Amino acid sequence: MMLSDPSRKYRPFPQVDLPDRQWPSATITQAPRWLSTDLRDGNQALIDPMGAEKKQRFFDLLVKIGVKEIEVGFPSAGATEFDFISGLVQSGRVPDDVILQVLTQSRKDLIDTSFESLRGARAAIVHLYNAVSPAWRQIVFNMTMPEIKQIAIEGAKLLRDNAAAQPDTDWHFESSPETFSTAELDFSLEVCSAVMDILQPTPDHPIIFNLPATVEAAMPNIYADQIEYFGRNIPNRDCVIISLHTHNDRGTGVAATELGLLAGADRVEGCLFGNGERTGNVDLVTVALNMYTQGLSPGLDFSDIDEVIKTVEYCNQLPVHPRHPYAGELVFTAFSGSHQDAIKKGFAAQAQRNDELWQVPYLPIDPADLGQSYEAVIRVNSQSGKGGVAWVLEQDQGLKLPKRMQANFSSTVQELSDSTGRELTSTDIWEAFETRYHLKGEGRFRLIDFQESQSPKQQDERIFAGKIRIDGVEQSVSGRGNGLISSLANALEGALGGPLDIIDYSEHAIGHGTDARAAAYVECRVGDGPVLFGVGISRDVATASVRAILSAANGLG
Repeated sequence: MMLSDPSRKYRPFPQVDLPDRQWPSATITQAPRWLSTDLRDGNQALIDPMGAEKKQRFFDLLVKIGVKEIEVGFPSAGATEFDFISGLVQSGRVPDDVILQVLTQSRKDLIDTSFESLRGARAAIVHLYNAVSPAWRQIVFNMTMPEIKQIAIEGAKLLRDNAAAQPDTDWHFESSPETFSTAELDFSLEVCSAVMDILQPTPDHPIIFNLPATVEAAMPNIYADQIEYFGRNIPNRDCVIISLHTHNDRGTGVAATELGLLAGADRVEGCLFGNGERTGNVDLVTVALNMYTQGLSPGLDFSDIDEVIKTVEYCNQLPVHPRHPYAGELVFTAFSGSHQDAIKKGFAAQAQRNDELWQVPYLPIDPADLGQSYEAVIRVNSQSGKGGVAWVLEQDQGLKLPKRMQANFSSTVQELSDSTGRELTSTDIWEAFETRYHLKGEGRFRLIDFQESQSPKQQDERIFAGKIRIDGVEQSVSGRGNGLISSLANALEGALGGPLDIIDYSEHAIGHGTDARAAAYVECRVGDGPVLFGVGISRDVATASVRAILSAANGLG
């Protein structure tokens, strides 16, 4: 049972004493260094960890999208991990601009194994960690602060000595005061400073300090304060790369990372789509594409996000949620009528703009930039409106329905959606459209053939002469008017039982070049009867116009 007074059990996280904090007014002006931990942190969070084939496939994907630093495993964890890492090094499949990273605890045998797995690498990062926060010191290790600090010092010495034994590799070091976000800031600084004293980093060969929110325990602004405080107080800041490693226990991993970058961090560690223990690591895709939507190139390429999704889902055996930012099946989809109308108008305005600036309501990014088509942007169910239906017909069939015809047809779609109780596919909508406007040749009126000619007596008069099947009987009809539409309307007056009044007519091309077709739309009325709508499609605009009139006439029943 939840407590009526949770303060009996939980305490608010303390604020950082940083009254002159600078990060709130900062901006992100360049992409960070990216490190993927999918093959290590993400892999250990899977029900069934990846085998060598899946790890290789995932590695190749990371290289393809542009990740330059990849934590490939925990080589001392077992033969599978060691063999994969060693095999990757020996295979020559690591591009020259990609650097491998491995993780190890601060123990001699584990560190020795880690270096051995990377033997022969052109360059590599060895990542050493030990937990420093009170809960780990007191509960997990039962050690004092000096004892915890000594573990880090001894580990740093082992890094130094192992690197010296393999001088042909360009070694880089990363050190984590693990559980940093719940530890005393000054103690983390003390431990990191002691590590620096051993490894002697320089501006040309800096040390990486990973400052993880191992368990997210506070609001992201507090994490940003911690990062800024650390950056201000670590000695020789120009010899240090500050790396962020946020988790998502409070659901703010992305926010914490972005604020951490504002606070001066240089590097981001995470997984594609946020896989990781508990609620996951920070999602590299979201952080990167958030930057992209602000006009900043992230240096990662998600032009074919479907391939990324398929590969990650295959390797992790975990689905990407339909509402996952940028990648979910439904994130670029609108069902609501008002949303659909705004999006439809946004695309129309975008097509008329004289610049490339993206401004489409409800779409913070152009789906096409991620290899997504526009067909799925608007989908139709009982919540949809006329604009959504019109969008589907325009995208799938090339039809640009006049506004009043959109409203006329949307009632048919609404009835269909209510009766089926499900989302309607584009096929459903097209079949309903064909039926409503008699495009399959059914109905009282069906065109067989026609000719249009100029009156020999009056130059501005046109003559329609054709054969039309009316109520199943082929008939010859003719009429005169000031154009094709009016002459056909007059020709049908007898069959319709009154004059056909044309309220509105429009047409447009579908496609381009020799394969182009014409679509014609008509809004009309017979006497005082109901307003009728019709549509005709043909390679010939005159035939499309005639079919549109007959389509409307068939609406009389």
